[in-house]
Amino acid sequence: MASDNPQAPDEETVFDAVLTPHRSLGPRGFRILLLVVGTVSTLFSIPFYIMGAWPVIGFFGLDVALLYVFFRLNYRDALRQERVLLTHVRLLFSRSDARGVRREWLFNPLWVRLQRDEIEEFGITRLALVQRGRAVEIARCLGAMEKASFADAFARALAVARRGPDYERAP
Repeated sequence: MASDNPQAPDEETVFDAVLTPHRSLGPRGFRILLLVVGTVSTLFSIPFYIMGAWPVIGFFGLDVALLYVFFRLNYRDALRQERVLLTHVRLLFSRSDARGVRREWLFNPLWVRLQRDEIEEFGITRLALVQRGRAVEIARCLGAMEKASFADAFARALAVARRGPDYERAP
């Protein structure tokens, strides 16, 4: 639904990013993997059952069950997300955990700085928003290369936000 009040120029969104953890194996791949591991475990457990070492079957079932549990925990963890919303007058950073609990931090774009912790061999290991001695780590779910790309894009957007809105632009 469109608003009757146009957005003020200083509240124009300069940067908006939602960061989520990457998962390379989708639900369909997970089902296939579990089916394959379960089938192989069953096939390998049959000779032990025939030889009379039937307790070994439980260990073959245990590895399939643990694989299932740990993948489910991994997928639940994938529900985490971070959002960075930057306008000319405010920077809102929010973080949601896997249960949906959300925390928000509000910064002034004129005073906030992006702190990069970098190790030469590994790249950027930590990004943080720092203002008045308060630091909040951001982009925790990204790898070193993705953090570098995000940091460059965010630093450019922060410079645009600090310059202020373009009042000379025609409506």
